[in-house]
Amino acid sequence: MSCRLRQQTLLLAEDYIGFCSGIQQTPPSESAEAMRYLAKEMEQQHRTKFQSLVKELLDNCGSDPSKCLQSVMREVVVDGKLNWGRVVSIFAFTGVLANELISRGGNCECSRRLAETIADYLGGEKQDWLIENGGWEGFCRFFQNARLLNQESSMKTALFAAAGVGLAGLTFLLVR
Repeated sequence: MSCRLRQQTLLLAEDYIGFCSGIQQTPPSESAEAMRYLAKEMEQQHRTKFQSLVKELLDNCGSDPSKCLQSVMREVVVDGKLNWGRVVSIFAFTGVLANELISRGGNCECSRRLAETIADYLGGEKQDWLIENGGWEGFCRFFQNARLLNQESSMKTALFAAAGVGLAGLTFLLVR
């Protein structure tokens, strides 16, 4: 399962980063479509914060942004409480990071390394959590169930509140 889960996570991360970079293609899966929707919503809601954090991160991270992204992901769940909101915030943050890197002259290889970093973390280190929560199919079910119950705005509020804790941790990491 872990190899398949990592591969699914890599595909999802590559799709989202490509989507943020302006690559227009059909989402490869339901989970990719849901992630595009939720992460873009989160990014729009916290655009100024994400852009500020990304610029500060890049000013302090040296030549390997993927190493810094590893630190960011660990900081987002430093309290040990991973949830779908925090997962979405990782994707949203990485999308903003990829855009900034491209605007600074980054290439596809840089985007690929960011996607691999997410896949290694979520599909590797956090695979037990993903499995317990139904993997990316579980993410789709969570998203679909909330929509079917006509609670989309409540779901987004809950996701964004959960992600906010992660953003606060990220801010703390960058200020240290």
